[in-house]
Amino acid sequence: MEGLREVLPILVGVTPFGLITGVSAVGAGMHPVDAVLMSALVFAGAAQLAATSLMFSGAPIWTVLLTVAIVNLRHLMYSLALSPWLRSYSLLSRLLISFLMVDQSFAMQILRYPRAGEGYPRVAYALGNGLPAWVAWTAATAVGAVVGAQIPPEWQLDFAVPLMFLGLLVPAVTTRPMLVAAVVGGALALALAPLPFNLGLVIGSVVGIVAGVVAEGMQPREAHQEEAA
Repeated sequence: MEGLREVLPILVGVTPFGLITGVSAVGAGMHPVDAVLMSALVFAGAAQLAATSLMFSGAPIWTVLLTVAIVNLRHLMYSLALSPWLRSYSLLSRLLISFLMVDQSFAMQILRYPRAGEGYPRVAYALGNGLPAWVAWTAATAVGAVVGAQIPPEWQLDFAVPLMFLGLLVPAVTTRPMLVAAVVGGALALALAPLPFNLGLVIGSVVGIVAGVVAEGMQPREAHQEEAA
């Protein structure tokens, strides 16, 4: 119940994202049933949008898989951060938590687990905030897919996707390394946009991550130099 109460405000943002994903999938030529199944099985909005765009532009499968892997690379860091709190649970429980883990649920779990005692039911908490998000996401995608199938192609709703990502990105950029990663990755992706199969996005993402890591590594050195001065 704690997990459910804490995730309810998050669903306000999950729902329009799912609607846009459903509309975009159908607009790219995907059958509504396939769009819903993709949301239910993949449960990763940014990766779904990228994969849908690449598949229906004729990109080779290796490009699709590489793009999805890079987009979801952050989940590896999420898992490493949560592993000390979940290592005592069974493999099945950890697999279920990993499937339901998204950015919002990770944030709630990493704040909750250190404060909770050793006997805290961490799996139950993860299910409490993960399952409602999964249901809301899948249902919103279904509605978007059905609605999207009725929207005339000339309406051109593609602008809604980058607009939504900008709305997610801007509030998240709270530190200098994040700003460096966003600016470098975004600028490089724009500069390399003419490359086929959205490879500019892949290259921009990788270089942006590296730039953010380098910027973060320079912060202690800068602080030390300022203290010495």
